[in-house]
Amino acid sequence: MTAPLRVSAARGLVSCLASVTFFCVAVTASQPASASSVTSDQSQIAQIEQKIASEGAALQQLVSRTNTTQDQLNALQQKLAEERQQLAVLQTNEATAAANLRKLAVQEYVDGPDPQVGRATKGSSLVSRADSAMVEGEYVKVAGLDVTQAIQSYALDAKLVATTQAATVNLSNEAQRTVATLGTQRRAALQALASDEATLNQVKGNLVQLLAAAQAKQKAAQQAAEKALALRVASTQAPPAQHQVATTSGPPVAEPPTTSAPTTTTSPPARVTLPAFSPPTPVAITPQPAPAGASGYANPLRSIAAINPERVDQGVDYSGYGPIYAIGDGVVLSTSNSGWPGGTYITYRLTGGPAAGLTVYAAEDIYPSVSIGETVTPDTVIGTLYEGPAGMETGWADGGIGSTMAYNAGQFSGANSTAFGYNFSQLLASLGAPSGILQNSPPTGVLPSGWPQW
Repeated sequence: MTAPLRVSAARGLVSCLASVTFFCVAVTASQPASASSVTSDQSQIAQIEQKIASEGAALQQLVSRTNTTQDQLNALQQKLAEERQQLAVLQTNEATAAANLRKLAVQEYVDGPDPQVGRATKGSSLVSRADSAMVEGEYVKVAGLDVTQAIQSYALDAKLVATTQAATVNLSNEAQRTVATLGTQRRAALQALASDEATLNQVKGNLVQLLAAAQAKQKAAQQAAEKALALRVASTQAPPAQHQVATTSGPPVAEPPTTSAPTTTTSPPARVTLPAFSPPTPVAITPQPAPAGASGYANPLRSIAAINPERVDQGVDYSGYGPIYAIGDGVVLSTSNSGWPGGTYITYRLTGGPAAGLTVYAAEDIYPSVSIGETVTPDTVIGTLYEGPAGMETGWADGGIGSTMAYNAGQFSGANSTAFGYNFSQLLASLGAPSGILQNSPPTGVLPSGWPQW
């Protein structure tokens, strides 16, 4: 009998994200962008995360109880199979022994208990019918007694086995009912957990939208302020208008010049630059210049705060917050793709170094800072990672259309580490970034011939 599959915690518990303190920069002629909504969403996120943690602990207990009960059920079913086999052997032995004893009794009767009687019962006319009947009855009685005793002995053993088997069946049925009940409870817990995760992602999505709206409002206000300032500067530098005197006929005649007087040149006021929008992070991060490297590449994650390496899949996953740089010199091919979580998919083709001609992507919870066609260097901030539900993923892209090299090569099946992802993790590690976590070793697939190694 094939043992049922063990129940496993099919889904990992949702890790509680750190509470994030967001802020919006006040701008002239604008109101704070939904501060009360942001505070409300932050409070709701904290409550949902606590609930998810509690539900996750309860789910783990259910899984542990289910596994223990399933192990007991498997042991009972194995014992029941052995008892059934033992009972079948007893029944076979009983039938064989009874047949052998009957055969022996008949043989004893035919041959006789001793030579004299034996010869007499083999057809001798010297023995009377009464003597023959007495001998026959005696052996039948003896043979019958032996057979009865044997049958009773086997019947007693069979009854004992049957009783044990019945008890085992009862225990097995009870264990099956317990497993079924725990399975129902586990499914309900998983549904509740999934529902709360969906609610958490929705609330975090609302929070991201609020911050995006605040950023757009601030950017518009900044542009308006800069435009007004530019107009004021232009007005201080405009030359005096040439006045013309109209006549009734002929071409217009310019006014005679006035006596020139000494003029003083005034410098235009210094240009005022409003502060740029700050990413939603609890602390300000100072950009760090790219360190010189033999390959011409630099660690793109050097300014990420609270960086946490996660799995290697199509690329490498990370969580944290802060600016993301280009690895090396390149040209931006794309900044968005709706198929990725968060909608951001920044790609740039490297124009120098060992990987010149290859394309790098950085996707998911990132605010893009570059535009298509822009040239980048290792000192260029291509985007800002914020603490969203997905984190970020970076690796080798197959052009700028939204696909990865790992996916198009058939290496990625949903949750496994690929050869392309591991290669990019090695590149990041060589530049000083933390390595990603392999899900399987060796990773799935192979790299094309001549692909750069790190």
